[in-house]
Amino acid sequence: MAYFGLLTDHEYFTILAKVGFLYLMFLAGMEVNLKELLSSPRHIINRALLFLLIMAITSISLSVFAGLSAIVIVSMPLISIGILATLSKEYGKNEEWIKLAFIIGILGEIISIASLTIIDAYIMVGFGIGLIWKIASLFGFIGFIYIVYKVLQVIFWWYPEFKTLLIPKINSNDQDIRLSIALFFILIAIMLKLHLEVALGAFIAGVAISTFFHHASYLEEKMSSLGFGFLIPIFFIQVGSSFNIQSLFLEGIVTGALLITAIMIISRIVGGVVLISITGIRTAILSSLSLSMPLTLIIAVATIGYEVKLIDILTYYQLILATLFEIIISMIAIKMIKQFYH
Repeated sequence: MAYFGLLTDHEYFTILAKVGFLYLMFLAGMEVNLKELLSSPRHIINRALLFLLIMAITSISLSVFAGLSAIVIVSMPLISIGILATLSKEYGKNEEWIKLAFIIGILGEIISIASLTIIDAYIMVGFGIGLIWKIASLFGFIGFIYIVYKVLQVIFWWYPEFKTLLIPKINSNDQDIRLSIALFFILIAIMLKLHLEVALGAFIAGVAISTFFHHASYLEEKMSSLGFGFLIPIFFIQVGSSFNIQSLFLEGIVTGALLITAIMIISRIVGGVVLISITGIRTAILSSLSLSMPLTLIIAVATIGYEVKLIDILTYYQLILATLFEIIISMIAIKMIKQFYH
């Protein structure tokens, strides 16, 4: 539509797209069961961290060897569970490979968003007191959230009826939606005040809802209907409209995008080798492929890099096109493995 002039850039359209991105992060957080994650076997957590380490080393090494730019190299190890959330709806949360991918993805997403916050701070203020203050603010905020989590655990343990007072099991006046949206915007406002990455606030808001109000099992479906039915498609439409189709014919765009795609998928599969001994080859490959689509964070990095002139328009198009290739290739591969290797 944008190519044929039917969709033009507009302030309100851009704002809605940003809200859609943040809402996707919010829904991704709602997919997280923090209690289940914290109670996961120690060897699973260790393998998840080892996966992330091997994946990061492999992707960065291959990127440096390929001579990619600094921003592209930084984006390679990023993990995002936004697309994984859609996979869980299609294949079910109880699939072993999805459960494992969520454990790795949650740890990876937290590390990725924290890294993105530091990178954004470095780009804006450079290396110095400003950067140190940003990092201190980030860890201070995470520490504060942990303390609040522990306090709420105690309160809800002593007064479990307080949960149902905030969000009833059977809701008829949409109090659950009002509380969820309020928490969503409050945490975003806090992140804006601290000048930190707002996606982290949206993600934590979703985690808080799923952790403390799991009794309201209907809530996730209600919140998803607004996201996937309205806000999130606007985000994807805006991403698509920012891509100039004519750039496909420019030298190096498609080949560069395919190179980025190959490095990202290969690095995840290499990292997945450490999962074989605990899950088997099929589950390890499926988990690795499901973590090969960090679309939301890649777009965030590409946008930041282009706005501050650290990458040119060609590299920006390569990153956007690469995210599309990753989703197409990974989704088809997952479907084929599921269909032919039960």
